[in-house]
Amino acid sequence: MGVAGKRKRTIVLIKTSLMSKVALWLVCAAFGTAAVGSSVAACERADFEQAVGSASTTLRDMTNRNTPDFQDRLRALKTKRGWSTDEFVKAAAPLVADDKIAEFDQKSAEYLMKINNLGGEGANTAAPDCRLLETLRSDMTALVETQTQKWAYMFGKLDAELAK
Repeated sequence: MGVAGKRKRTIVLIKTSLMSKVALWLVCAAFGTAAVGSSVAACERADFEQAVGSASTTLRDMTNRNTPDFQDRLRALKTKRGWSTDEFVKAAAPLVADDKIAEFDQKSAEYLMKINNLGGEGANTAAPDCRLLETLRSDMTALVETQTQKWAYMFGKLDAELAK
């Protein structure tokens, strides 16, 4: 496998690794929130599992939809510019890793930490507390929105380069 192939594989592995971490943390949150509900309104373990499952599915689908398209556009940019593999690796790096992308990743990690902590709180709660479910849903939605914004930003950068 050439350097370009290794670089593409590295990019996929990085994204897959992030999504694997997301999925792992989401699973931990799902099992950790098993005892969570509300004394005010009735909620069950299935409600927490559904909230986590829905966000997890959305994130997985987003990655499965965007990754091949992003890689195709990266290849198109390499071809358009006539870059060698080494030139491509250097020139494409800022398209997948810059300060703003790092901010999106940090924000996502913070949401994941909150989600994980909610799972711990739920596991230690004797009586169900549906307020935690609403917080979980809110954090899951924010995580999905953050990843959506990250993809939009990366596609925007790549499309701008392709337009030059």
